[in-house]
Amino acid sequence: MPEGYCVKCKAKKEIVDGAEETMKNGRKAIKGKCPTCGTVMFKILGGKATPAAAPAAPAPAKPAPAN
Repeated sequence: MPEGYCVKCKAKKEIVDGAEETMKNGRKAIKGKCPTCGTVMFKILGGKATPAAAPAAPAPAKPAPAN
């Protein structure tokens, strides 16, 4: 499990019951609990979340110019 900072304990601890979330700005984060006091811990991960790749539609063929 990832390690985060507990504000209540004022120490770095392992995040218990961590679940990866995507914030509304598109960044990934892990939200869980402190193993000692049970306070919610939140750690922002680097990079933006990538949306699931949808299959690309082939480009429509251009009609030949009339001469």
